[in-house]
Amino acid sequence: MSGLKLFRTDTTNSGMTEVMPRLAEIEADVQGLVEAHMETLLGVRFLASEYGTGSVHGGRIDSLGLDENGSPVIVEYKRGTDAGVINQGLFYLAWLMDHRAEFERLVRDRLGVTAASQVLWSGPRLICVAGDYTRYDVHAVREHRRSIDLVRYRLFGSDLLGLETVASVSGGVKVARRARRPEVVGVEGASMVELACAVDEALLGLGDGVNRVERKQYRAYQRLRNFACLCPPQRSKLLVYLKVDPADVDLIPGFTRDVSGLGHHGTGDLEVQLRTPRDVERAQELFRASYVAA
Repeated sequence: MSGLKLFRTDTTNSGMTEVMPRLAEIEADVQGLVEAHMETLLGVRFLASEYGTGSVHGGRIDSLGLDENGSPVIVEYKRGTDAGVINQGLFYLAWLMDHRAEFERLVRDRLGVTAASQVLWSGPRLICVAGDYTRYDVHAVREHRRSIDLVRYRLFGSDLLGLETVASVSGGVKVARRARRPEVVGVEGASMVELACAVDEALLGLGDGVNRVERKQYRAYQRLRNFACLCPPQRSKLLVYLKVDPADVDLIPGFTRDVSGLGHHGTGDLEVQLRTPRDVERAQELFRASYVAA
């Protein structure tokens, strides 16, 4: 984003006017904007702002949330560049892991009993939103064993916000280049296992910073937000859900389906049904469209 230039069409003289990027006046402006639209911007359901960690710990977490896969999320903000934002966030993340019951009570109060019972403690996340980062910051996150996302923001004019993921590291379960072999029963099982591996490699290979999150009902592929969810193989097909608007796709019966408003595991309104390696090839453009949109 540091090299991104944004222009607005000037209808008066048929020219172009550059919209200059800027930082927020104060840190609270960034925090308020993100908290008001956290699910849209980060794929995280907002839980609390300026959450106190008690007199002994003596801190206040900027934002607490729960991501699409049920992972606890801490979000810390800085107006500009601040070398302390990562260590500050990790300090709060350590507190969170020692206060799981308190966090689950907060989830229950805000989102209900079901959400509280499905909190995924294997992959708590720290998201830092700041004006910029140094190369030392990017190196530092790669040395930690936690899931950390460094996000750079810029404001353009009075009504545009840009977010760029500078670095993304997955903690907890390591991201492998091959899918673990799921158990499939039936004559066609072997081909479904191979197909699942092909989909796994295709999704992980879309770009740097793709994290894989394992849940019982699905496997999520995530940048800052989920962009694909792969369900366990059925006897004769695989189901992948993508963050692509079904209205923008020419739906093909037996291959793609609009599941908006229909209950299913994972996230995404476009269902892709895969039965053969040829189907995986056909789905590549949809995979990339969802990855770009995430």
